[in-house]
Amino acid sequence: MMMNKILVKLYVPIIGGEYDIWIPLNKRIYNVINLLVKAVYEFSGGYYKPDTLPLLYDKLTAKPYELNQIIKETNIRNGSEIILI
Repeated sequence: MMMNKILVKLYVPIIGGEYDIWIPLNKRIYNVINLLVKAVYEFSGGYYKPDTLPLLYDKLTAKPYELNQIIKETNIRNGSEIILI
């Protein structure tokens, strides 16, 4: 059942958060960012609530992901480390 999802490590520097989280492979980056914002909001007890849509970055290269790109078309794989800023 988890074949359509991958497990990544998400860092959220503004709240010092670090989460292992499943993300869908067939969604666009901006959809995944919205899902991540909701998840981190829940995980942080409502503490994380950005005013604008944050961007998703590759932790190794510090490069942002294109908002319209689909996850499976990126270099994001199981075990990837990504940053939400």
